[in-house]
Amino acid sequence: MGNLTLDKVCKSFGTVDVIREVDLAVNDGEFCVFVGPSGCGKSTLLRMIAGLEDITSGEVKIDGTVVNTTPPSQREIAMVFQSYALYPHLNVRDNMGLGLKQAGQPRAQIAQTVERAAHMLDLESYLNRRPAELSGGQRQRVAIGRAIVRKPKLFLFDEPLSNLDAALRVQTRIEIANLHRELGATMIYVTHDQVEAMTLADRIVVLRDGRIEQVGAPMELYKNPANEFVAGFIGSPKMNFLDAPALGVAGKSLGIRPEHLALSRDAGMIEGRVSHVEQLGGETLIYLRADPHGLITVRLFGEHAAEVNDRAFVTPDMARAFHFGADGQRLSM
Repeated sequence: MGNLTLDKVCKSFGTVDVIREVDLAVNDGEFCVFVGPSGCGKSTLLRMIAGLEDITSGEVKIDGTVVNTTPPSQREIAMVFQSYALYPHLNVRDNMGLGLKQAGQPRAQIAQTVERAAHMLDLESYLNRRPAELSGGQRQRVAIGRAIVRKPKLFLFDEPLSNLDAALRVQTRIEIANLHRELGATMIYVTHDQVEAMTLADRIVVLRDGRIEQVGAPMELYKNPANEFVAGFIGSPKMNFLDAPALGVAGKSLGIRPEHLALSRDAGMIEGRVSHVEQLGGETLIYLRADPHGLITVRLFGEHAAEVNDRAFVTPDMARAFHFGADGQRLSM
């Protein structure tokens, strides 16, 4: 119904390679998230799948059919943009049903389909409002509803929550996850926010400089990163990278997550000074400055008192530490 295959897909702008031989298979009904820093190529790759960017070489297949030269309108995909892209002069009902109207579907069928999508997205009481009368979260739900009514093979999301405030991002994220479970549809979602990736994805595709660094389930990437880049990108707060030779352990750097550091006032493997404290209620983040390791983040659950310039010691849980070589690749220990 909606599987996707990328076979050695490349994209160049002149002499600049932005997507470099990407191979990927996305299964029917899977929620796949493309994540990576700005400029890594994730949105370009999504646009190539949608047909909005030409492919320099390689093949894009939807349900086994090569669609390299197929127009976007014939790929049976629906795309949700960061900017909502709603028609301001049309109400919610007409925005959601416009694509079906243009496809020549009967009015009664369009009405029924729109009503069903509005019910799924809790938009029934807003169907007669125009976009200017809606909040940002409601507008994004309308954009998602417009995609749902088309019953596409693939849903493509391009950073859809970036324009929302923190509370709305969490709420809309939950709604998208629930929608995926209800529809059982194949969804490909682009974000720079690894928290969105961890909470939404069946599988995450980590991209850097146009290449795939690693593909896996969220906790697989968290527990078994292939290299220093993936280890540092997945997880919040981000992983600490300590100077391995200074600690007398193998590798160039020792990766340890903030929650896997023990803090002590008396003794420990690394001595430092408290640089900053963040009291978040349910957890406390303590930042220590310790040469030659730089700034170290310690995550403690609950409330913990600490003052700037306090002396403190940290000891990593070596069973949970990662060793990385000079090339950034993880060492087998």
